[in-house]
Amino acid sequence: MAGTPHIVTKGIVLRETETKEADKILTLLTQDQGKISVIARGARRKNCKYAACAQSLVWSEWTLYQKGDWYYANEGSTLELFSGLRSDLEALSLGFYLAELTEAVTTENTPAPELLRHLLNGLYALSTLHKPPALVKPAFEVKLLCLAGYEPLADSCAYCGCPDPERPMLDVVQGVLRCGTCGAKESTLSMPLCPGSLAALRHIVYGTPKRLYSFTLGGDALRRLSAAAEAFAAAQLERGFRSLDFYKSLQTVEIPSN
Repeated sequence: MAGTPHIVTKGIVLRETETKEADKILTLLTQDQGKISVIARGARRKNCKYAACAQSLVWSEWTLYQKGDWYYANEGSTLELFSGLRSDLEALSLGFYLAELTEAVTTENTPAPELLRHLLNGLYALSTLHKPPALVKPAFEVKLLCLAGYEPLADSCAYCGCPDPERPMLDVVQGVLRCGTCGAKESTLSMPLCPGSLAALRHIVYGTPKRLYSFTLGGDALRRLSAAAEAFAAAQLERGFRSLDFYKSLQTVEIPSN
């Protein structure tokens, strides 16, 4: 576009929407502009030079130009496809949820470098490090909420101050830790934890981001952490997520033995 200034930025596709003819509207989370909407003309054609970039969960360098309120794609070069996701339906579906969750806590045209880095690290943990989706999910949910300003108080019971709460509960509406008996009347929705899931929660909230997924938790403790993290995200953001529903629909149903 002669006379139109171009913008070069790196970004990941949070969502793609097919429009008329062969076009797409991409929701990009970029390094410089934050979350923006980009019209990618002809992106659904096989010969489109940036077709590979115009897919959900692809990290690319884009050359864009702005016309009115819209950005338009001019060029794109792929930096990371996260190929490991695309051969594993469970990991891919969780990746879509991580992207939808990230989109929910970001605002248009506001750079959010920590949130962008967190999403890229989560996708890398799934795609390249092959971390278990069941572990990545709650760690990503809680840390994302922390980065977005919803950090829970998990160092001690919010009512009696005990650092090791008896029958620990996470009040997902107030975002505080409590003993099983403390604050029971004030709480509208609390999720039960155990020593293992509480230790993991504290690792996620207070630990270094570089070691976010470097913990192990199994069985009942992981289920408690996952349920608490999911409820916390839903309560704080006051909404559900279709991608989460799809991810959960893929989970193996355990059939009790006779």
